[in-house]
Amino acid sequence: MFQLNNLLVTTKKPKRVGRGGGRGGTSGKGHKGQKARTGSSAELRPFFEGGQMPFARRVPRRGFTSIAKKEYNLINIVLLEACFESGDVVDKTVLRERGLIKGRESSLVKILGDGTLTKKLTVIADAFSKTAVAAIEQAKGVAQLIAD
Repeated sequence: MFQLNNLLVTTKKPKRVGRGGGRGGTSGKGHKGQKARTGSSAELRPFFEGGQMPFARRVPRRGFTSIAKKEYNLINIVLLEACFESGDVVDKTVLRERGLIKGRESSLVKILGDGTLTKKLTVIADAFSKTAVAAIEQAKGVAQLIAD
């Protein structure tokens, strides 16, 4: 029968290093040095390099990343010529449905003027190059900017 005065101990006590008994004078901690001292595991932080100049401070920092940078999905006029019929309305949703742009729903689209356009299209985008606007208007189409 279980009683409080005759319960068996089910947990082991943690090994206390440095108390002698079978491991010699260093007790499994090697010879001297910072890691052989008491409390050394708490003192050494990750990536500590023994007092030499840390790698992150030795290597120079280069470049700059602007948090205000706008990333555009670029679409050329040639692609619009190949993928759309005359009289179509081209906007982000149509471009995404046809697999011409990828990424987040909020991604921006810019139309570039590489190639020729012969079809009358209504193109709605976040940005246009001057040559793209000229090519769309020359084909009797409309280039509309999305208001921010």
